[in-house]
Formats: sequence, structure tokens, C-alpha cells
Amino acid sequence: MENDLIYVFGHRHPDTDSICSSIAYADFLTKLGKPAEARRLGEINKETAFILDYFKVPVPQMLETVKTQVGDLKIDLQEKVSPDTTIRKVWNIMDRSEMKTLPVVDDNELLIGIISLSDITKKFMDAFNYNSITAYGTTVDNITETINGTVISGRKYWENCKGKILVAAGQPEALLDFIEPGDIVISGDREDVQLEAIKGGAGCLVITCGHSPARTVTKAAEEKGVTIIMTPLDTYTTVRLINQSIPVGAIMNRNTDQKPIVSFRIDDFVENIKDQMGKNRYRSYPVLDPEGKVCGFISRFHLISQRKKRVVLVDHNEKSQTCAGIEEAEILEIIDHHKIGDLTTTAPILFKNEPLGSTATIISNMYMEQGRRPSPQIAGILCAAIISDTLQFQSPTCTDTDRRAAERLAQISGIDIDEFAAKMFTAGSEFKGKTPKEIYSQDFKRVSFNDYHCGISQITILNMDFIKDEKPEIISYMNEAAVNDHFDLLALMITELSSRRTEMWITGKLTDDVRKELGMRPDEVCVRFDRLMSRKKDVIPLIDSAIEKLALRT
Repeated sequence: MENDLIYVFGHRHPDTDSICSSIAYADFLTKLGKPAEARRLGEINKETAFILDYFKVPVPQMLETVKTQVGDLKIDLQEKVSPDTTIRKVWNIMDRSEMKTLPVVDDNELLIGIISLSDITKKFMDAFNYNSITAYGTTVDNITETINGTVISGRKYWENCKGKILVAAGQPEALLDFIEPGDIVISGDREDVQLEAIKGGAGCLVITCGHSPARTVTKAAEEKGVTIIMTPLDTYTTVRLINQSIPVGAIMNRNTDQKPIVSFRIDDFVENIKDQMGKNRYRSYPVLDPEGKVCGFISRFHLISQRKKRVVLVDHNEKSQTCAGIEEAEILEIIDHHKIGDLTTTAPILFKNEPLGSTATIISNMYMEQGRRPSPQIAGILCAAIISDTLQFQSPTCTDTDRRAAERLAQISGIDIDEFAAKMFTAGSEFKGKTPKEIYSQDFKRVSFNDYHCGISQITILNMDFIKDEKPEIISYMNEAAVNDHFDLLALMITELSSRRTEMWITGKLTDDVRKELGMRPDEVCVRFDRLMSRKKDVIPLIDSAIEKLALRT
């Protein structure tokens, strides 16, 4: 079921490790019998796009929020009826299913109306007489179905039954004083009455108690174009049931532009439908899918028993980095290799946090621990994620465990690590056609230091020449973003793999103070570091120390 689906996703501004680990862990959970799908919280970068295309793995769908939606509720699944369904049949459906409201749909299953038990009882309490069919009309086919009849002669699908109902209980000659053209005449085994009804212009003759009409009657009916229906029911039961042959479309509450039926979409947020329910106070409300087709019904009761979205977080464990509405979701697991953040849960969960160079390494090892072998495609993207996050094993965060996992995964996927890494980093170094914002944001992390609001982005390239033309525009964007988004400091790490050197650009209110602590000249926009490649182990502690010294001075 959709409600049992587990969503696996990484952080906002996803990097390769975040996306590939999400895909792989969703595959891992599914293999363990826990249906899961990977999602992403932002646009993928060119490096990640290259990897997914290389291994023919689809890009995960975007996930905007994990707030509880109507689709997360235990929706009552109900039968749908067409507008020409008889009231009798609808009544039977309600009785069998114990549902008091049913949707009325067209041939495309789009909602056109609602019929409730109270609608049916109200109509029959108001007008349970022989004029109901006159008022609403029906078809010969509906009448035949309702009274379990058989058409002996005439038109079986005649759709213009709008005459009144007459019971031929008196003398034949007296019938002519009451009958009008098109009336439905109910008769027992009386040939003289039947002939008189035909003579008087009846549109339909119903013969009860299973009696077959005489040849003279069928001949007269054929000449006059009168439909004859034979039913095994007695006259009283026939009279009682025949009004229930009216099509439900005649008495349903119609969905019109002037007075639309209150309905909800399956992707509506629960918090937004509560007010609607409070204002209208209907017993239940139809739920529609994106195409307008009916999925079922919900009531105020369903809000009490709402089910939260089930999620697994990979490569992050902080509120500022995760999906909107996370407080309304049920966090099942967290798989990460960063410091412990500020997320809390209402119950104990699997929190797997290891000091490794990549989340992909943790997930790779979980496959092995469970005796599962990833497919060549999954092994390939896991290996690529490890290469990316450890900068091909050059980052200080890289461990022997990361290297061994990558080598094992490379063997399964059939790639040469050196050759593949060169292609992958080259693809990630291509910035043509991207805006300064897209370049800066492709691997961005929000970080707080002593109540200062900071952001650090990292770009990994083979050679600094790849980005020299974009440098002025990126610095200009960083200056604007620092002001508009209220950052005290924005930093961009550009790590050159060929030299294992990092160039860092900084902007924001703290720029001058941080420059001093980093030993930069006042006019310098960037600072260069040899053998400094990790945001987590190198740059974040460096900036943290600089701001800490600044705080002590002030």
C-alpha cells in the first residue's frame, strides 16, 4: 500500500553521496521486504547526473514536503455508481457495504455527483407515490431489473418512461377515465384489462405473478408499440419496488460550477482541510486523485487516525538540512557520517552514524552484513559516491574502510576507479550554461557558529582553469546572497584534485574579521590552502576557530 511506502532522502542541495546513498538504501530496504523509494530535496548537480546516466539509474522524484496529506489517511474505499444506476441497486450496495454515501461518476470515472442514504429516504418520504417516475423518469431496462422482470414484447431499452403508474384493479371500462398516453399500467392475469390499457395508450404494461400475456394482448401491444414486462412478483411488491427503478442521477447532489461538491485532493495537506470540514460538517467527503477520479471518502474521524509519512534520512541529521514538515513525519532510521545534529524522534530508531568518508560506505557494508549483493548498477553508484565524497581517497575523512568498500563495489560494477573518477570529476567541472547561484548551491551546507548564521559550499574540480571565467559572477552572487538571505558569512571551497589544493572565497559581515584570523590581507578575496580538502574536517573547524577567537575579543 502507498501508506506503507518508506521515503528515503538525503539533504537539501544534494551532492552525489546524498543522492546515490538514497537510491541504494531504498533498494536495500526493498530487498528486505520493506517497500521504499528514493526521493531528492533539490536539483542534482552535473557530477551526479553523469553518474546516474552512466549506470542507467533514474533520477529520484522531487519531494517538497513530508507533511501529512489526505493520501496518508486511511481512506474508505467505496464502490462507484453511474448516474443511470437504479435507486434499488444503490440501496443494495449501501446495505451490503454499510456505506451511507456513494460517489456518482461518469464514463471516465470523474465525479459528477454524490448520493447518500438520506437523499434516498428523503425523496421517498416526500413523494413515495405513483408520480415519482413521472417526475424523474427511468428506462424500461431499469424497471425490468428492479422488479426482476422479463420483456415479452416491445422496446427493451426504451428510455422515455415518464408516465404515471396505474394499478388496473377495477373494471376495464373504468380504466379509460384514468389512463394517459405513456403511463405504466400494472395488471394481474386479466386479458380484458390488459387490452383496455393498450387501447387507452399505455406506454408500458407490467403483468404480475409470472402470468404470460395472451397472444391477443401481445399482438395488440406490437401494433401500438407498447412494451410488455412480465414479473414473478405479486402486484403489491411490484408497486412498492417500481419507484425504485428511478436512476440515481435524478436525485443525486450534482457537482456543478455554481454549487460544487466539497471534495479534497489526495495531495491536500490535512492541516488545510480541517477548516473546510468544520464549516460544512458533512458526514463524509470524496477524495480525488490528480486526474479528478474518486479514490474514496474521508470523514472527521479519519483525522484522528491519520498516519504519518514514514521516512529514512541519509547523509544528514539536522533540521535545517532536511525536508519541510519533518516534524509531522515518522522517522524510522538515520544513516549518516556527519556530526550528530538537532533532530529528535518520539521513539527509538536505528541511528547508524560512523566516522567514515561517505554514507555510501556505511550502506555498502550493510548490504554485506545482511548477506545481500547489490546489483552492478547500485554497486556502481555507491562506488561513485565514495569516490566523490572522499575526493578519490585524498580527503582526510577517507578511511581504509572507504577504500576497501569502493574497491569491492568497483569489482561488482565492472569499473576501473581511476578511469571512472577522471570522467566523473570532468563532468562535474563543467559549468557552462549554469547560473552563479546553481554553481554555488550545488553542494551547500548551512552551519551555525556561536549564533552566527553561515553557509559553506564546496566545488571539486580537476583544474582551477575550469572555473576562472565564472569567478567574478560567483563572488557577486555570494555578496548579494549574504545580504538578501541574512548570512553572517558565506564561503566557497574550490578544491583542485590535481594539486590537492583548496581555494576559499568568503563574503558577508564577518569577512574582515575572519580574514584576519586566517592570516589574509584586507584586500584578499580568497585564501589558498595546500593539502586542505575536507569541509567537515578542515574548513568547518578552521572557521569555527576564527569565529571563536572573534567572540572572545568582543
